[in-house]
Amino acid sequence: MSRLKTLAGALLLALAPALPAQELLIRNATVHTATARGTLQNADILVSGGKIVAVGPNLSAADNVPSVDAAGRPVTPTLFGGITRMGLEEVSGEAKTVDATLTLGRGTREMTVRPEFDVTLAFNPESSLLAVNRVEGLGWTLLGPGTGEGGSIIAGQGAVVRLDGSPDPAGPKVLFVELGNDASGLTGQSRAAQWMLLDQFFDEARGRIPLNAPMAMLTPAGRAVLSRFLEGRGRVMFKVDRAADIRQLLRFADRHGLRIAISGGAEAWKLARELAALRVPVFVDPLANLPADFDRLGARMDNAALLRAAGVPVGIVQSGDASHNARKVRQLAGNAVAQGLPWEDGLAALTRVPAEAFGLAGAGGIAPGQRADLVLWTGDPLDVGSVAQQVWFGGRPIEMRSRQTELRDRYWRSEGPLPRAYTVPDRTR
Repeated sequence: MSRLKTLAGALLLALAPALPAQELLIRNATVHTATARGTLQNADILVSGGKIVAVGPNLSAADNVPSVDAAGRPVTPTLFGGITRMGLEEVSGEAKTVDATLTLGRGTREMTVRPEFDVTLAFNPESSLLAVNRVEGLGWTLLGPGTGEGGSIIAGQGAVVRLDGSPDPAGPKVLFVELGNDASGLTGQSRAAQWMLLDQFFDEARGRIPLNAPMAMLTPAGRAVLSRFLEGRGRVMFKVDRAADIRQLLRFADRHGLRIAISGGAEAWKLARELAALRVPVFVDPLANLPADFDRLGARMDNAALLRAAGVPVGIVQSGDASHNARKVRQLAGNAVAQGLPWEDGLAALTRVPAEAFGLAGAGGIAPGQRADLVLWTGDPLDVGSVAQQVWFGGRPIEMRSRQTELRDRYWRSEGPLPRAYTVPDRTR
C-alpha cells in the first residue's frame, strides 16, 4: 500500500504544473483503446487541449509537456459506473438525502405518471460519492430515477453525468421504464396492464386522446417528453428480465418506433438473435445467476457471453446498492469474462458500449479526438487485485483522495494531524 501511495504521489507532483494546460504524454503503456484497434503494446498517448491527439509508438512532445512513464502498465478510458444515483443520494437509508424517486401520489390508489420528472435537476456534483468512485477509475455514470409507492412504471428521466465535478449532464436524456413482476404493484398486480397503460401513454403523447379526457393521465409537459422519445430523440431504458416480457417489448418498440435499451435482462440470452438483429443494447449483471423470482428462472452466469456471441451490444450494471458500490462493476465485468465473454468485450461493456448507447460524445475509447479521460492501472483493470494508480479528466490529473482514503489514513497511521480514533488494547497484561 505504501509503495502505491508513493507512486501516486510522485505522479501528482510531476503533473501539477500541467493542470492549466491539459497537456500530457503517457509513454510505454499497454493501451487498451476500447476501439477497433484493440490493445496496443508499448504505446504512447499524446494529449493536447484536454483531448487525445495521437496514440502509437515513439510519440514526442515539447520539453515542457509533462511525461509519465507507464512502465508497461495498462491504460484505459475511464469506466462507466453503471446506472446509479451518485449525486442524488448521500445516505441511502435516510430519505431526506435521496432525490431519485417521485412519490407525489403516496397514499392514493392512482398512479402518478410524470415522465417529465428529471432527476438530473437534483444532481449534486459535490457529493462525496463522486470522489469515492472516481479514484477507483470510474469516470461517468447514468443517473436513473426509481419507481416507488404512488409512482409509475415510467419512472422519469435521467442522463449521463461525469464524475469530474461538472454540474450538468454530459449526454441526452434517457427515459426509464420498469416492467415485469417488480412493477406489477403499480399496475393492479397485472403485467398485461403494463402494456395497456404504456400504449395509452404514447397514444396521449400523439394526441389521440384529448388532454381533458376523463381517462387521460399525462400532463402537457409529460406528453411533450414522450413525444420527444417517439421522434427518436433519446433512448428509452426498460428494466425487464423475463424472456416473454422482452419479446413483448421488442414488438412494442417496433410499433411505436422507440430506440430502446434493456437493463437486467436475466433471460435475454433466450432472445439473443432477435436483440442482435435490432441492435438493442443489453446491460446485464453477470452475477445474477439464481432464480431469485419467477421473472429470472432462466438466469445464468454466461448471459453476457451468449448475448455477445450473437452480436448483441453488451454493457454491465449491478443490482443492489449501485451508487455506493459502483466500483464493483470491474469485478462484474471480470466475472463475465471468466464465463466466456472475450476480454476486449468485457472492457467495451464498461466503455464503448454505454458511451454509444447513451450518446456520450468523445468518450468510451482511446483515439484521436476523444476526451483524455484516462486511467493508469497497476494491473489488469478487470482484476480486483489491481487498482487505479492515476486518473485524468480532460488530461488533468485528479487528486487520488476521497472520504474513504481520509478515514483509512486517520485510523491506520500512528501519527498525523488528527488524534487516533481507535487504539488496539494491550491484551498481554
